[in-house]
Amino acid sequence: MKQRYHMIVKGRVQGVGFRYFTTQWAERFHITGWVRNLYDGSVEIEAEGKMEDLDDFMKKIKEGPRFGYVETMDVVEMDAVGNEKSFRVMH
Repeated sequence: MKQRYHMIVKGRVQGVGFRYFTTQWAERFHITGWVRNLYDGSVEIEAEGKMEDLDDFMKKIKEGPRFGYVETMDVVEMDAVGNEKSFRVMH
């Protein structure tokens, strides 16, 4: 059964390849959904997949990319969409 989470990630997460980093790990863990920068400097993510894959994905997101860092990550469970085919960067 698939789960879906909405995340707001704060820290040094813009201008450091965070969206690309997120997309790479999403593909590796078979996660669908999207990522986008927000105007306040944070990053918003919606991620859907199997619970164990989401756990691994969220651990990597908390680590952050090489030149960035994550201060906080607020996570809220949502209803699964179920019809997405990929993970993408939204603008």
